[in-house]
Amino acid sequence: QVQLVESGGGLVQAGGSLRLSCAASGRILSINAMRWYRQAPGKQRELVAGITSGGSINYGDSVKGRFTISRDNAKNTVYLQMNSLKPEDTAVYYCNAVVFTGWRTSDYWGQGTQVTVSS
Repeated sequence: QVQLVESGGGLVQAGGSLRLSCAASGRILSINAMRWYRQAPGKQRELVAGITSGGSINYGDSVKGRFTISRDNAKNTVYLQMNSLKPEDTAVYYCNAVVFTGWRTSDYWGQGTQVTVSS
C-alpha cells in the first residue's frame, strides 16, 4: 500500500505565500508523475501543477507565474511553492502520484490540505 501525506496548508492574506509538501511512502518501486489538484466549494477538482520523474512540468493557466512545483525523488516528495496568493486560490489542495509498486501502476491520493486566502 502507498500513502501520501500533505502538509503546509493554512490561512494567509492575499499576496502572501505558502509552501505545500506531499510525501509518499509505502510499497514504492518508482513514481512517475506527481501532481497537485485543488477543489473549491461547489467547483470541480482542477489540476494545479504536475511534474514527471524526468522533470517535465506543467501548470494550470490560473497559477502560471505564481506557483512553482518541484520534487525530491530521493525523498519521494513533491512541493508546491505558492506566491502572490489570491482569494480565488482558496481550496482544498490534493496531492496525486502515479506509483509503480512492482506489479502494477496506480494513482494514489492524499487526504487534502486546506488553503484559505483572505482578502
